[in-house]
Amino acid sequence: MRKLLLTLGFCLMAIFVFAQDADDIVGVWEPGHGKARVKIDNIDGKYYGRIVWLKEPNDPETGEAKTDVNNPDKSMANVPLRGYRILKDFEYKGKGEWAEGTIYDPETGNTYNSVITWKDENTLDIRGYVGVRTFGRSDTWRRLKVR
Repeated sequence: MRKLLLTLGFCLMAIFVFAQDADDIVGVWEPGHGKARVKIDNIDGKYYGRIVWLKEPNDPETGEAKTDVNNPDKSMANVPLRGYRILKDFEYKGKGEWAEGTIYDPETGNTYNSVITWKDENTLDIRGYVGVRTFGRSDTWRRLKVR
C-alpha cells in the first residue's frame, strides 16, 4: 500500500511539473522586429497568441486602426490587427517545445506551420515553415515584464 501511494504521489508530481513547464510560455512577448507585442494564453490546454500592442496602431493613410488588409480571405480585410490571434493551436510536447500550431504573418497574409522552442525564461525561438522545419525561418521573441 505504501509503495502504491508513493508511486501515485510521484505520478501526480510529474503531471504538475509537466503542466508547470507548459504554462511557462504564458505572458506577453515582443517579436524580433519590435513592431508588435503578442500575449500568449493557455486556452483549454492549447496555446494561442494575439496581438495586444502595435508600434503603429493606426493606418497612416486613413488614421483608422490597422486592419488585416493582406489576408487572402477578403472577408477578414476589415478585422483590426490589435486583438488578432496570430498563434493558434500549439500543444506542449515537453522539453521546452510547443508544436502542431500555426503562425500568421499579417505583413504577408501567409500562415505557416510553426514550432516554439524555449530558450530561457525570457526568450523564445519561433520557427515558421512550409512542409518541413528545415524550410522556414526563425525569429527570437523576448518576454516583456508587465506591471
